Amino acid sequence: MGENEKVCNHHKDCRRKILRRIFSAVLILLFLILLTILIIWAVLRPKKPSFILEDATIFVLNVTSPNIISVTLQVTVVAHNPNHRIGVYYDKISVFAAYHSQQITIYTVIPPVYQPQKGYNVWSPFLYANDVPIAPFNGIQLSSDQSCGRVPMVINLNTRVRWRVGFFISGRYHFRVTCPTTIPIGNPGGYGVIVEGSAIKYHLSQRCKVDV
Repeated sequence: MGENEKVCNHHKDCRRKILRRIFSAVLILLFLILLTILIIWAVLRPKKPSFILEDATIFVLNVTSPNIISVTLQVTVVAHNPNHRIGVYYDKISVFAAYHSQQITIYTVIPPVYQPQKGYNVWSPFLYANDVPIAPFNGIQLSSDQSCGRVPMVINLNTRVRWRVGFFISGRYHFRVTCPTTIPIGNPGGYGVIVEGSAIKYHLSQRCKVDV
């Protein structure tokens, strides 16, 4: 084996050793970064945001045939971040109303928003449906509930959120928020306030359930 060939082999071995050391150092660094994030995450233990359905204003709620419904209502939802050191990015929020497990309004999208630590956000979306077909038995039941003056309804929020801890931002999580309530339609005295024309605002203050 010539002298030049020995020198080349030596250089190749050195390069391999250097590359192995660099690769090992990168792996160790990544491991330490992930370990630090996990430790911080475990110490902080993020809590889910809480939601309250404060009120609902009914503008239109009509059943024009056994299975055709028109709805216009506005709801007020208060979201609270209970964490001291963690912020929340709401990347997507879509809201709709349901009656006896059937969606009765189209989705209303709330713009993305950042919620700081211990922060509050108040959303007041309008929910609509114009001549939407529903199950015939639900149409009949809704007419009956209106006559009785108590209409059960569920306000749903589908959200995609990310947590922020310092400069670290997590991946996206899907939260399903359900706010069951009973609206005392037709009973404005003592229950609601006429706010515009025949529209009546009902104070509800109903806590919502949050599922991840």
